[in-house]
Amino acid sequence: MAKKNKLTKFSENMASKNVIEPGKDLFESIHGNWSEFFSNNNEIVIELACGWGEYTISLAEKYTSQNFIGIDIKGDRIWRGSQYAQENNLENVAFLRTHIIEILKSFDENEVDEIWLTFPDPRPKERDEKHRLSNKNFLEKYRQILKADGWFKFKTDNTELFEYTLQVLADFNIKDHEFTFDLYDSPMLNEHHGIKTKYERIWTEKGEKIKYMKFRFAD
Repeated sequence: MAKKNKLTKFSENMASKNVIEPGKDLFESIHGNWSEFFSNNNEIVIELACGWGEYTISLAEKYTSQNFIGIDIKGDRIWRGSQYAQENNLENVAFLRTHIIEILKSFDENEVDEIWLTFPDPRPKERDEKHRLSNKNFLEKYRQILKADGWFKFKTDNTELFEYTLQVLADFNIKDHEFTFDLYDSPMLNEHHGIKTKYERIWTEKGEKIKYMKFRFAD
């Protein structure tokens, strides 16, 4: 894929049917209407802070009977995943350009079947806790849009963020909670789906253990 400048990428995003972003009428009306967008009632899986959408794309290629939405605020990142999906006729993929803090504006209650949070910025400084995508405020938003038995799945290389998230979850009523501090040496390895992203490869090659958890909200 030839390199393009940001303005060209932004222009192509505006013309791409699989990108929902500010400036498009669909961005204002997509709330509660994702099944109509995909023209089916298949399960909806979202990836938070998806970057260019490597994990979103990989899941969509494996599970064609589900719909996948990658969410990120960076339009030049989303562009790459959007173009790949179009070039490979992946009609079960969409990209939403928005801040995660605004996620309730784009999804109705109980509209999402599964949420993935993969390798987010750990925001290690105490003053940046409000930006951690697994803090209490964000988790409450995820709880609202997930269906009653919907899964939340979280994967990271950062031990501190993983431990922080476990602490935050103590304030929530959750069920079916499983976790590991070493995904590749645990019974949960099949949760990997055979997908290893760029950053996952980088960190595992450096000897970092991959932490993983999954749970459902109980109320």
